[in-house]
Amino acid sequence: MRVLVVDDDLDQPIWDRSAGIEDTMAKTDFKSVDEYIAAHPEDVQPILRRVRSTIRKAVPGAEEVISYQIPAYKLHGGPVLYFAGWKQHYSLYPATAHVVAAFKDDLAPYEVNKGTIRFPLSQPVPVKLIERIAKFRAKETAERARAKGAGPKPAQQALLRRKRAALER
Repeated sequence: MRVLVVDDDLDQPIWDRSAGIEDTMAKTDFKSVDEYIAAHPEDVQPILRRVRSTIRKAVPGAEEVISYQIPAYKLHGGPVLYFAGWKQHYSLYPATAHVVAAFKDDLAPYEVNKGTIRFPLSQPVPVKLIERIAKFRAKETAERARAKGAGPKPAQQALLRRKRAALER
């Protein structure tokens, strides 16, 4: 019996049950972004390096990690942006509703769906757009971190006061 697992982004099998896993699975244990980029074809590597340097320049305080086996940038413990290289394009994640709305006109030439922005490898890297998206996402991440650390909301505060009062009786 032959079982194929197909990656929608690649439109090709990534795992073929009839063959050994080692023969058909792509490398998925990257230890660094350099290693991730080096695993791509030589003509794609400069494009991915450009995307990487653009994000790093836009969000210099972000921690660069491999998460979900792709490059990721984190601030305040939360993800700011991920990128990944594919056969015909590279992608940025997450394309939140706020990102899509804020950059609607700029994103019009690109495929945007399911939280993903796809940029064709055949076109120049839109450095300014990626930089603006990275800064926007960094601001979203910082606001979310501040909101989490802001303490209890008024309703929670009232509940805590009632519980304290009940304990004091």
